[in-house]
Amino acid sequence: MSLSDQFTLEDGYRNKVFLMSKMDGRTKQDASRQIDQSLRRLRTDRIDLVQHHEILRYDDPDRVFAEGGAMEAFVEARQAGKLRYIGFTGHKDPRIRLQMLDVAAERGFHFDSVQMPLNVMDAHFRSFGHLVLPYLVQNGIAALGMKTFGDGVILKSDAPIKPIEYLHFSLNLPTAVVITGIQNQCDLDQAFEAVKTFRPMDKAAVAELLARSRPYALEGKDELFKTSATFDGTAKNAAWLGEEVPGVKTLAPTME
Repeated sequence: MSLSDQFTLEDGYRNKVFLMSKMDGRTKQDASRQIDQSLRRLRTDRIDLVQHHEILRYDDPDRVFAEGGAMEAFVEARQAGKLRYIGFTGHKDPRIRLQMLDVAAERGFHFDSVQMPLNVMDAHFRSFGHLVLPYLVQNGIAALGMKTFGDGVILKSDAPIKPIEYLHFSLNLPTAVVITGIQNQCDLDQAFEAVKTFRPMDKAAVAELLARSRPYALEGKDELFKTSATFDGTAKNAAWLGEEVPGVKTLAPTME
């Protein structure tokens, strides 16, 4: 029995969830097709938050906001009631995140959300928390924290930090939500425990945790999503991005 046979958003469930999805397409045509495909697969007439997925390259913002680019599809879909909020995701370099926000501001567009890595190790290496998060707070953009455990890689670090401490650190940041992967019942129980036991951390507690993590984080070796193409889905599957946007040159994925 497939998942869709066991559970759907129909029969009263739809209004009980905040539904999110991400689109890779960089052209209006491809993004529109992906939005409609998601609506069909999710069996719903609207998605609460749709995000431009994997803004990893320095030319991604220009492609998204170009004439005939994906943003046109997003805006039209919102006007048609197919989606409510618009955001974008990315995990490579905080400077690309800021560029996306700058390009949006130049065009008078205000994002509703930004999804990005926020974890203990991030605080020491090409930090989204230091470079991007303050901008989001200042401009009323919801921060969606992800990769609390770095897709499990951070948990393999020799840093003397417990999993629940990683979760507490992320919960202490000014985010709208902390996204943590749930692979099994144990992961789910741990997430509930982290929420139940969380207390706001003062500056001394944060400093102590960062001091423990610093020696293991400076080179980004446990944040492979920043330092390698291991987690760059669109780099391995360029077809997901769709056709090129006319007049916009495509660069190779950044590998910094």
